[in-house]
Amino acid sequence: MIQFVDTPALRIAYRTGGDPHATPLLLLHGWPDDASAFDAVAPALQQAGWRTFAPWQRGCGSTEFRTGSTLRSGETAALVQDALDFASALQLQRFAVVGHDWGARVAYLLAAVEPQRVMACAALSVPFEPGVPATPPLRQAQAFWYQWFLTTERGAEVLRRGGKAFARFQWHSWSPPGWFDDVAFDQVARSFENPDWVAVTLHACRERWGEAEPDPTHADLARRLREARRIAVPTLMVQGGSDRVVLPHSSESKEVHFSGPYQRHLLEGVGHFPTREAPHQTAGLLTSFLGQHPR
Repeated sequence: MIQFVDTPALRIAYRTGGDPHATPLLLLHGWPDDASAFDAVAPALQQAGWRTFAPWQRGCGSTEFRTGSTLRSGETAALVQDALDFASALQLQRFAVVGHDWGARVAYLLAAVEPQRVMACAALSVPFEPGVPATPPLRQAQAFWYQWFLTTERGAEVLRRGGKAFARFQWHSWSPPGWFDDVAFDQVARSFENPDWVAVTLHACRERWGEAEPDPTHADLARRLREARRIAVPTLMVQGGSDRVVLPHSSESKEVHFSGPYQRHLLEGVGHFPTREAPHQTAGLLTSFLGQHPR
């Protein structure tokens, strides 16, 4: 069942499950995806003693902006603020977090700037990159073609005219062939019918690479995020060994950015969507990691 909670900027749709008195665990999805990304792993997490909360990110599913005047920003600072506001609205004072793709960046930065609230952090498919994103090496830049494309007006028009087809092409391209079927994609793609999905997507790509102005509302938080260099919170990083969009070598040798416990696991034969492609393996890694840390 989908529930809703109001924050200063959003009316956030979310799913929750597990013992209401158990320790809270935020499950933050990426792009192009939705909260159902965690459907196959959430039961194991709940059985392991966590109360899971899986919100739909801004511009996705039934999550709505509360006013028309709010910039439809997709910048990471906005997503981090959304997660903090979501936790506060639900009176979750201390929690663990698991994030995939966009959600992974949010998870890292929550751990970096709010360590008093985040007890453990798990990130799927995206490595921690402190500071302003650097221009990636050419092979990684090639894999990020869709981001460069969406900084152009022609790319924006393609997204406006055929957002679901564009998203499906990413699903097909980012992992080994045959990992999903039409039914699975079509169920998720309903979330892309949100009237703000295109605007949030475009702003996310453009602001990330300096081709759009950030939302000044989040200027102070954005500064804190840029200045964050190390993470003290226990962190797990999981990546598919056959990820074709965030290349696996990009997550190597990141230990220098962590002053607390840090683990990296590579899932051979798995692409960009570990919770969907290898839910049993992913759930096992998450429950084992999260179970190592006091609640």
